[in-house]
Amino acid sequence: MITPGLPDWPTAREVLRGEQAFVRAASLLPVPTLLPAAERRRASRVVKLSLGIGLEAAAQAGADVASLTTVFCASGADGHNCHALCEQLATEDRQISPTRFHNSVHNAAAGYWGIATHSMAPCQVICAYDASMGAGLLDALAQVVCDQQPVLLVAYDSEYPEPLHSKRDTPDCGGVALLLSPTRSERSLASLRVTPTTDAADTLADAGLESLRQQIPALRALPLLQRLATGVAGPVCLDYLAPMQLMVDLQPC
Repeated sequence: MITPGLPDWPTAREVLRGEQAFVRAASLLPVPTLLPAAERRRASRVVKLSLGIGLEAAAQAGADVASLTTVFCASGADGHNCHALCEQLATEDRQISPTRFHNSVHNAAAGYWGIATHSMAPCQVICAYDASMGAGLLDALAQVVCDQQPVLLVAYDSEYPEPLHSKRDTPDCGGVALLLSPTRSERSLASLRVTPTTDAADTLADAGLESLRQQIPALRALPLLQRLATGVAGPVCLDYLAPMQLMVDLQPC
């Protein structure tokens, strides 16, 4: 995972366990070294973020990225690119560059993933506004159950510069990736069972982490990640499409 103040899963695990204080800082985005040089130069913050979290999750699971089915989910597209497009369209010269345009679409991150990993496996790209992470989780789990194949879920979000930021105040980019599999391996952390509920979503005791959960839609997964980090069995309720929420029963391996 990559979020403000949590640059990777090992750091996040210590913070979520309470072993290290959470200190908010700008998100640190890795260089997308798997991309060819030309695509690497064009890679946006969203692309760097989604590649970073996806590759980290796959590496920790020991999975072959070229063969993984993927589900990408985000509440919006590339905020900075959208801002640049709006600026250009507000001028007398309304010509948009092809690179700027193809980076503006919602599935751009998934496209760059395919280029970086040479993957020809199935890929879904989902948007459900603030419920995007939950929608992606449901889609990924459905594929795991129906196809009996591992699925990589990549949930991410990006900030918008002003003036759009005043209408959509995501403070920074952040995201999380989960490798979901129909079978247990020596690297598995837990088993999951998801059911609908109308219960209130779980919150986090740490005010800084709770702020991230509320401000960055992909981080609605933080209560689940805290359970994974601490290894505590039991239900955790995640935000979805109100009044429906997602109750995730977690059993550590």
